[in-house]
Amino acid sequence: MKLSSKNKAILIELVVALIIGFFILQGNIIEPTINISNTLQNDSTPINNNQSFIEPKENDSVITIMAVGDIMLSRDVNTKIQKYNDYNYPFLKTADLLKSADITFGNLESPITPGRKINTNEMVFRADPESVEGLKLAGFDLVTLTNNHTLNFGKEGLSDTFKYLNTAGIEYMGAGETVKDAYLPVIKEINGMIFAFLAYSYATEPLSAYDSEKPNPTLAAMDFDKMKQDVARASESADFVIVSMHDGYEYQFTPNQHQKDFAHAAIESGADLVVGHHPHVVQTMEQYQDGYILYSLGNFVFDQMWSQETREGIIAEITFSKKGISAFEFFPVVIEDYAQPRFADAEEAGVIIERLDFNYQAIGVDPVRENSLTGLTISKEHANLP
Repeated sequence: MKLSSKNKAILIELVVALIIGFFILQGNIIEPTINISNTLQNDSTPINNNQSFIEPKENDSVITIMAVGDIMLSRDVNTKIQKYNDYNYPFLKTADLLKSADITFGNLESPITPGRKINTNEMVFRADPESVEGLKLAGFDLVTLTNNHTLNFGKEGLSDTFKYLNTAGIEYMGAGETVKDAYLPVIKEINGMIFAFLAYSYATEPLSAYDSEKPNPTLAAMDFDKMKQDVARASESADFVIVSMHDGYEYQFTPNQHQKDFAHAAIESGADLVVGHHPHVVQTMEQYQDGYILYSLGNFVFDQMWSQETREGIIAEITFSKKGISAFEFFPVVIEDYAQPRFADAEEAGVIIERLDFNYQAIGVDPVRENSLTGLTISKEHANLP
């Protein structure tokens, strides 16, 4: 039986559709995404009206990592904790989201050690040992300790911090009981994917040797050569390497050259993601070679209520598949009552996200705006991404 021209055309269309469907199901069309989540008015439950995600292939797991900015549990934050008699208070409105990730980490900006009350406007920080309760509630798996305040109570305060975090089951990076330990990566293996976390800070001086195993509580310094060696070594055994960087000028919305150089060197050496802390405001985001850089996530728990910008931060959720980073999702937050972040409303979130100033057009992506927020999809196929 001969087919008419019309029937032939229909048959060809069906065959083409089946072929396209087959490749989609096989996972050959991949769309890494960048999304901004809306939030409910009750400040504690994020909505994702514009959710876009990658459908993983069969047997291809995805892992989510959440990163937050600076966490300071001292000074006026502790005053509020004592007022409400609740060490969980700073995290009550964000804990459900934070503990939903496979790995959650942030920059702990205060040593955990017993001691005197820290008054308003003091520039030394100290958190009560009970403060680990809030970190546990929020699901923190890991914190970075290498910053300009961790040694405010000396090496004894640093050793105490190790002790209380260990008791709580929270790992730490960028610090150790010996110099050698301070530079070792924290390794996390989930669903067959291995992640290595490293951390460095401007606030401590580089050393001439890094292999000492003599007891000496230490923070990891921003030694470029040492960092490059660490990253290269970690990338040999880990699927993904994530570097935390404590650096930059405070209260500036753009990274300085030192931040850029350090982050670029980390990615050139094999890092997949660099997350920055210390400026206390949200800074820009960059794609560099095959990696991504979040130069500063701003404050997360802090008492700097003297400006709108220092009350703002971002919870960044990064999704990894076995092929690499497949999605970013951002949850902007605003700090209230000197101590407690809440999810930003649509207008606030739009302002905070703009500070990322990510150059989407450079990779062939046009932002799509919905509900005053920016929902973005980046396609490797159409944007020529690595």
